[in-house]
Amino acid sequence: MTSTTPAPPAAAPTTPAAPPADRTTPTSLAPTGRGLWRRARWYLTALAVLLVGAFVVAALSHDRLYPPLDPRSYDSDGGHAVIALLEHQGLRTEITNDPTRLPTGADTLVLPEPDLLGPAELHAIAAARHQRIVLIAPGPAALTALAPGIRSSEEDGGVPYAPVRSTAAQCSLTEAVRAGSAKLGGMLYTSGSRGEGCYQSGHGYPLVSTPTPGGDVIVLGSGTFLHNGELGSDGNAALALGLLGSQPHLTWHLPDYTAPLAEGTRHRTFEDYIPDGWHWAGYQLAVAAVLAALWRGRRLGPVVSENLPVVVRAAETTEGRARLYRRAKARGRAAEALRRAAAHRLAPALGVPLNAGAPDPDTLCAAVADRLPEQSAGDVRALLFGPPPTDDTALLRLADDLDALERQVRNP
Repeated sequence: MTSTTPAPPAAAPTTPAAPPADRTTPTSLAPTGRGLWRRARWYLTALAVLLVGAFVVAALSHDRLYPPLDPRSYDSDGGHAVIALLEHQGLRTEITNDPTRLPTGADTLVLPEPDLLGPAELHAIAAARHQRIVLIAPGPAALTALAPGIRSSEEDGGVPYAPVRSTAAQCSLTEAVRAGSAKLGGMLYTSGSRGEGCYQSGHGYPLVSTPTPGGDVIVLGSGTFLHNGELGSDGNAALALGLLGSQPHLTWHLPDYTAPLAEGTRHRTFEDYIPDGWHWAGYQLAVAAVLAALWRGRRLGPVVSENLPVVVRAAETTEGRARLYRRAKARGRAAEALRRAAAHRLAPALGVPLNAGAPDPDTLCAAVADRLPEQSAGDVRALLFGPPPTDDTALLRLADDLDALERQVRNP
């Protein structure tokens, strides 16, 4: 009686899995917001930096709206400090830009730019008979109308200008004697027959006082000692209070800087204060500079080709480079040069093209392995593209192996 083993149940037929659905989305070439931001963020950053810098510069310089010696300016070259000192002493101060409506009587009139006034305005000021008129750097027209007898030092052959520096009064004018030394300079004037000059510089004076029918006129060659930043040095503050505070009322005229200068008067430039003889020195320096430029910029002529005095053999050049490598212990550089030269010689023999001046390592190793069945592609790669040797013995062994590989490839 035979026993039969039940057959295993038949496996259920397997249904081949359906291929995964293609989840790739079509690539859009339209610029996205992120791409535009990455592309433009550096330009926007630079623009923002420029705008912030312009805003900072504008914020720091917004108060530089007044010219020098302006009584409304708080800058170092402004004139607000002297006005504040006078008001603290109890004087009434007034600022005006219309010289035809100036008050008369017991007052002091300050004209910081008298040359910007016309003949009619100068005549009206002279007829008003102010108690004191202070002229700052006036020209011939203003001197003739308001301070007769006083002339520029240049008209008498003297030096027209003096640097602003601390100077002793050297006169009997009450205000100057009380102040002592002060920073005076600028335009120089003569005192005339009735005037008195102070702070002498050469043959001229940067401060001259002359009497008039209504009072007196003070001529100043420069208003530097009236600046906010200069009142605290020397006797500048005392001199300013003495000259401007002698009357109970002070009127400060604001000149119109857009108005043309009075006839026969012009703004002085830096060249006006350079003596005539110095121009010749400038011309000589210019000629010397041109000659020096021509000397240093001369051409050396065309390139001349010459034959080498000796012929250096290629073997000597190779030996010299090898000695340099050996002295520098540059085994890696020497091995790289040997391997590169061997690869360039093997590639044409095996028909391997050169890409960017060098054969592809995988293609070259596969071609060598096909030519030499006893050599595997890994061994060839270790020989041609392996790590640098660690000592001179390994470098010599590498050179011998490369020579042997080349001979086997050319003569398999």
